[in-house]
Amino acid sequence: MAKVELKAPIIEEIKDAFKDSKGSVLADYRGLTVEQDTNLRRQLREAGVSYKVFKNTYIKRAITGTEFEPFSKHLEGPTALAVSKTDATAPARVLAKFAKTAPVLTLKAGIVEGTYYDATQILEIADIPSRDELISRLLGSIKSPITNFARVLNQIAEKQK
Repeated sequence: MAKVELKAPIIEEIKDAFKDSKGSVLADYRGLTVEQDTNLRRQLREAGVSYKVFKNTYIKRAITGTEFEPFSKHLEGPTALAVSKTDATAPARVLAKFAKTAPVLTLKAGIVEGTYYDATQILEIADIPSRDELISRLLGSIKSPITNFARVLNQIAEKQK
């Protein structure tokens, strides 16, 4: 088998990972211990994020001519790819949170819903809560005035008795 034929399935795997992705982040994992890497992978899996290490040349070939092409300038040194097809901020959020306990992990760049962000911008995106958390906050803020109003009405009714 020619080398090109061996690389084709890997390049297709990368293309499939990017296909329909809401959020993707490149990270430099150099210096992580096996235990830290295992822990990171577990946290990413729990958040519904796929995480894999690919050769930079494979990633470059897979992203040529796509919206992910800005990643090309960050493909130096060891590169891990974290992709989520459901939660746009999950890869950045989980990786940034983990980087606080393991500073050797650095975020290189990210693309969230089609927009490219560099390392500092992707760290800002990591501070955005998950969709579920935002929805629960919204529902809580809607529910609070209604609950307070019901309490006031109940107290008025009790006073009149």
